[in-house]
Amino acid sequence: MKQIIRKYRHAWVFLYAFIYLPWFFYLERTVTSNYHIIHVALDDYIPFNEYFIIPYLFWFIYVSGAVLYFFFTDKRDFYRLCAFLFTGMTISLIICTIYPNGTDFRPAVDPNKNIFCALVAMIQRADTCTNVLPSIHVYNSIGVHIAVMSSERLQGRHRLHAFSFFTMIAICLSTVFLKQHSAIDGLASITMAYCLYDVIYGTTYESSRRRAAEKVAES
Repeated sequence: MKQIIRKYRHAWVFLYAFIYLPWFFYLERTVTSNYHIIHVALDDYIPFNEYFIIPYLFWFIYVSGAVLYFFFTDKRDFYRLCAFLFTGMTISLIICTIYPNGTDFRPAVDPNKNIFCALVAMIQRADTCTNVLPSIHVYNSIGVHIAVMSSERLQGRHRLHAFSFFTMIAICLSTVFLKQHSAIDGLASITMAYCLYDVIYGTTYESSRRRAAEKVAES
């Protein structure tokens, strides 16, 4: 038991759930009126398509599967992925707290039409049309794909890289085709991912890593 605890002591990172979930559900309960509408002209040209519920729901498997994979296989990649995801999720909560927002274009869905519409109706009941900017679905999907592409363990896994890329794209598209998000929400997520990439995966991260290694070597 001690060996297992020592081996997986990085599980402490999952304590973030005790910060994120209460904060998120608080916003869901309290942001119900007097919020800023996120809506651009492009949203009106994107048709509703219930079949996009498949990649939208697959997001839960895509993200949690990646987190668990790195948790059990590569501690460094696990920390980097969680740092990327949780930083963006926290920024999203801060934005929604100081700038309450939501959409106004969700269509009425007939759950009796087909199984896909039934699933969309279920999601709409569980998830309000508020706290949408930036889109966590989009941001976390980008984060997982970055982690897959950056992993030394997964280098050369071209089929996996392609699968991850197309999954990320499908999930991002699903947010607008299901009318869960405005195109602006996705753009905000892409911008946030671009800014945080350098800090966690890019040149800033590599520079700090080299400096730390040099200090260890000197000592």
